[in-house]
Amino acid sequence: MISVEDALQKLLALVQPLGVEDVPLGRAHGRVLAQAVVARRSQPPFAASAMDGYAVAGAAAAPGATFHVTGASAAGHMFDGAVGPGQAVRIFTGAPLPPGTDRVVIQEDVDRTGDSIRLHDALDDSLHVRPVGADFSEGMTLSAPRILRPGDIALLAAMNVATVPVMCRPTVAIIATGDELVQPGEVPGPDQIIASNSHGLAALIAQAGAVPRLLPIARDTRESLSLAFDLAAGTDLILTIGGASVGDHDLVAAAAADKGLDRAFYKVAMRPGKPLMAGRMGAAAMIGLPGNPVAAMVCGHVFVLPVLRRMLGLGDAPTPRTWATLTHALPANGPREHYMRAHLDGDHLTVADRQDSSLLTVLAQANALAVRPVGDAARAAGDQLQVVAI
Repeated sequence: MISVEDALQKLLALVQPLGVEDVPLGRAHGRVLAQAVVARRSQPPFAASAMDGYAVAGAAAAPGATFHVTGASAAGHMFDGAVGPGQAVRIFTGAPLPPGTDRVVIQEDVDRTGDSIRLHDALDDSLHVRPVGADFSEGMTLSAPRILRPGDIALLAAMNVATVPVMCRPTVAIIATGDELVQPGEVPGPDQIIASNSHGLAALIAQAGAVPRLLPIARDTRESLSLAFDLAAGTDLILTIGGASVGDHDLVAAAAADKGLDRAFYKVAMRPGKPLMAGRMGAAAMIGLPGNPVAAMVCGHVFVLPVLRRMLGLGDAPTPRTWATLTHALPANGPREHYMRAHLDGDHLTVADRQDSSLLTVLAQANALAVRPVGDAARAAGDQLQVVAI
């Protein structure tokens, strides 16, 4: 067995960042920006009014001053002309300031009669003007890599960027294995169960920005597994679930070897998730996950997500961990790193009583994995533990 840290390093060495593609702005949300993008204009591109009021020359905007209104400037309908001494232009929020003006007197500070206005005796000090480039200037860059959030999409649009360079999304084949499995919605036989972890992993993969491809369940024969591997051709990463142990019906390793798997390692000193296997199979990386539902999902968080992040150009790092405070005592840990389902409330951590790797209800109720190092001593309430958010 190898350590979790060593296993992750070997896994990261199996993959590389994928290529770059250009997508329309409307399809860029959630994608990874591959290259820095340059603003093609300033925002705002002109000095703009921040309020409804009257545009005047600031030097003439004295209490009690009067002006002749010569026109109006609205958003998308600028005043076509210049403003001379003693003149003002009615202006609305977002409209360009006409030449000859550099201040907006808000309409609440003005009395208007016909085409004449008089400023109130008490005026605020604000110019109520958004200068050219107050938000950003032409040539500003949005740095990469980054996962594009809604705010980034709005910024790119304002930068006048219609096509965005993003990292290609990894395609991940998911192969559940076992004669005992049927798909959700099917009628299981008396000795069958529903395939669950393949669907949970597909959701995890999609959430990470990759493209899951759920393949038909592979039965416990080398021929069925061979067909499943053939169906996975063209994907970037192949995940098998179950069949990676050493029992008579655990045939994944042999079937993968038939397809040319160059195995990197087998078995990791972790709990749950010990029977983990990985390597290269032609152009794709392969990870053989354990069949227990919770073990497969834990390995998804600990190993699959960092591999996908590397393929998406987001760096080579483990799944982030934070520290939390235990609300109760825990017994000493054994010889394997233990990822315990837990609930994190602020920085207070409560570890679930039941940790059997078949219990999906406990996983669904958890929002964190408490990480117990190898040989970790007994812990008391108030001790600090590292946690992985899930």
